[in-house]
Amino acid sequence: MADKTIMLVCSAGMSTSLLVTKMEKAAEARGLDAEIFAVSASEADTNLESKNIDVMLLGPQVRFMKAQFEPKLAEKGIPLEVINMQDYGMMNGEKVLDQALSLMK
Repeated sequence: MADKTIMLVCSAGMSTSLLVTKMEKAAEARGLDAEIFAVSASEADTNLESKNIDVMLLGPQVRFMKAQFEPKLAEKGIPLEVINMQDYGMMNGEKVLDQALSLMK
């Protein structure tokens, strides 16, 4: 099992999968043992129940769902944030990984 588990949530889980790949490369380059995966918003609750998530990041296109997830994550002590729109648009895996790691500290 990985040291850190990062879940990205977007509307369909498609656009974010490219970002996951870039984040995995960035984590590997730093020697971090992290499981990073993307799910659609409809699959998020199932994954929260079945996996041990350390941080959840929302894609900018589902930022409106933050208020919906906050209470669920607060009771589990899981940090939640919306991915910076510019980093998302540029598919900047390094910066988004930094964002996830800073939330876990």
